[in-house]
Amino acid sequence: MTNDDRVIVVGAGNAAMVAALAVHDTGAPVTMLEAAPRAERGGNSRFAGATFRFVHEGMAALEPLLDASSHELVPVSRVEAYSRADYLRDLMDTSSGRMVPELADVLLDESYPTMTWMRDKGVKWELATRKFVDKDQLSEAQPYTLPPGGAVRAVHEGIGLTDDLFAAVEAAGIDIWYDSPAHELVTEGSTVLGVRVRRSDEFVTLHGTVILACGGFEANPEMRLRYLGPGWDLVKVRGSRFNKGTMLDQALRAGAQAIGHWGGCHATPVAADAPAEGDLAITDQTGRHSYPYGLLVNALGQRFVDEGEQYYMKTYAKTGAAIRAQPRAWAAQVFDQKTLRYLQPRYRTQEPVTGDTIDELAAALGVAPAALRATVEAYNEAAPDDAAAFDPTIEDGLATSGVVPPKSNWALRLDSPPFVAYPVTAGITFTYGGLRVDPEARVLDNEGRPMPGLLATGEITGGFFYDNYPAGAGLMRGAVFGRRAAASAVAALGGRS
Repeated sequence: MTNDDRVIVVGAGNAAMVAALAVHDTGAPVTMLEAAPRAERGGNSRFAGATFRFVHEGMAALEPLLDASSHELVPVSRVEAYSRADYLRDLMDTSSGRMVPELADVLLDESYPTMTWMRDKGVKWELATRKFVDKDQLSEAQPYTLPPGGAVRAVHEGIGLTDDLFAAVEAAGIDIWYDSPAHELVTEGSTVLGVRVRRSDEFVTLHGTVILACGGFEANPEMRLRYLGPGWDLVKVRGSRFNKGTMLDQALRAGAQAIGHWGGCHATPVAADAPAEGDLAITDQTGRHSYPYGLLVNALGQRFVDEGEQYYMKTYAKTGAAIRAQPRAWAAQVFDQKTLRYLQPRYRTQEPVTGDTIDELAAALGVAPAALRATVEAYNEAAPDDAAAFDPTIEDGLATSGVVPPKSNWALRLDSPPFVAYPVTAGITFTYGGLRVDPEARVLDNEGRPMPGLLATGEITGGFFYDNYPAGAGLMRGAVFGRRAAASAVAALGGRS
């Protein structure tokens, strides 16, 4: 067997490790290239909340997936089935119908089998109940209603997900090169023969079939400015500092076809004092996703989005971009005493701003008191009287009337002091534009032909998400197409023999 008979997986996050494990299952040799040192390995996956969105038939289908540590959550949780049609609707709604249909079909049909496969590889799953509320707030008589498309996540979130996958990779004896960023593709025409790896004092060329699973360009301020536009070079990066877009750019230069929303990205509200780049001591705890239960105002004291448009898992990935467009890319999430109990536990990692009156709160935030007071008064006047209809676990239809922007759900009046605010800004997670792949995860060239020797999965691929994103679909996409890429890579090896 020669070096040409190996599969080279570029990256070491969820998509990459699934691909490498699936290649190893066939007996083919596989080498992984990780740009980060071992201490920072895992890509964006290590920073993720690690929710996976997949087709299922309700709690009876979820229980076989769950780790024993999560069984205590089953009696205090409930969840409806999430059908193929539900998933497809959410993908098409959030992408304005632009998602490539044949890619959607693969994601839908292989989502649950991939969850089972990952469980068998050692990934521990739990109900996501702990993500939303503390268990001691629940009982069997008052269970938490989980969103059907976001009911399961990895135990210990992204850290747990990557720890479990690395344990499987290492147990399999898969070779991982750390501190080894892929620098360029080795090509002859549209055929990819391997990868040139940049080390501290040399370049090393590896030959073999290549799977790119190394993320987008979200950690590259130059590329963010180039593709996303002014101001995006200054936003906070929620995840890995190593996702520079190098191999995305190199693949395009080698003739790969670009597809997708190159001016779009997953960007979410994060604490205003979050670090400039992902910090492994904090990981996903900087996200601020409970804004539907309060008001979101900018530095001028004005509302600028429908905070209750839909359940947050369908709006948070676009709300960061809305915040970035505000003065100083700053906003504040404002709550009163009626809704504080519904804030996600991660809010405890930030010191809130408080005030006994709206004027006091505004002054503490550095916002003109008269402006914020006018905003709150207009909102309260438009909010309905039927507070009993409020339900934080579903889109409750409790909507404003006659105020712009509207609030379509959870429109409780903000009138129970003391008031509490959390300053936020925009945090970019991943970019939407990427390489065009077919349903077998083969990268297509500019003429629409598969590029021999080149596969891709995860955030480096495009054609999936446009404008917005349903939470949990990204990790699921990476895993599903990681397995597809592995199958295609091994088939390509067979073609070379």
